[in-house]
Amino acid sequence: MSKTHFGFTQVEESEKARKVAGVFGSVAAKYDVMNDLMSAGLHRVWKAFTIARANVCPGHRLLDVAGGTGDLARAFAKQAGKDSEVWLTDINPAMLAVGRDRLLDAGLMIPTAQCDAEHLPFPNNHFDLVTVAFGLRNMTHKDAALAEMHRVLKPGGKLMALEFSKVWEPLQKAYDVYSFKVLPWLGEKVAGDAESYRYLAESIRMHPDQATLAAMMEQAGFDKVEVHNLSAGVVALHTGYKY
Repeated sequence: MSKTHFGFTQVEESEKARKVAGVFGSVAAKYDVMNDLMSAGLHRVWKAFTIARANVCPGHRLLDVAGGTGDLARAFAKQAGKDSEVWLTDINPAMLAVGRDRLLDAGLMIPTAQCDAEHLPFPNNHFDLVTVAFGLRNMTHKDAALAEMHRVLKPGGKLMALEFSKVWEPLQKAYDVYSFKVLPWLGEKVAGDAESYRYLAESIRMHPDQATLAAMMEQAGFDKVEVHNLSAGVVALHTGYKY
């Protein structure tokens, strides 16, 4: 059996999806509260930057992969209007249920689908925009997921991947202390789950840095790949186009 990483731990590839599902099943109810606490609200700024650069137009077809609690899908549905097609997907049923309920609370009835990003249940050349925010690092085969996102995009469409990345070097030590000491403590106090937030810190360190992810997108077929570092590289927005 092939091995892959689950945080800093090596596990069988077949086990990673189950373990990631366990993490997000555990934290789903407190996910947005913890995001606000962990980032001091900055996750809303990072998502707003992504939404602004998406340049969504009425009638567009949009897919939010690993969309969790539905922040991007909700914004895109409001921007694109009634004639659009907006899908919220996630592999985790607990996260997807929270996202669906929040969309309904906002008066938005958009389709949701529980699916694996490595095997998207959508036709070729269908979407104008695909987004994945803070989900790519949890995928076992990132190259396969990127290839699937490329497949379902129309020619001229774009992928926007918002993800934790490699922080500016002078901040690295302080960021490590925060990640490995403060995050698990917050997770225990607020969500009753220190281990899931320890995994979060570890998964960020195992995720490809800005240049490596840009190269992976190019290998998956994307052109004109751009990288925007946010908050000194704590997060990066990668954008690539299908031509």
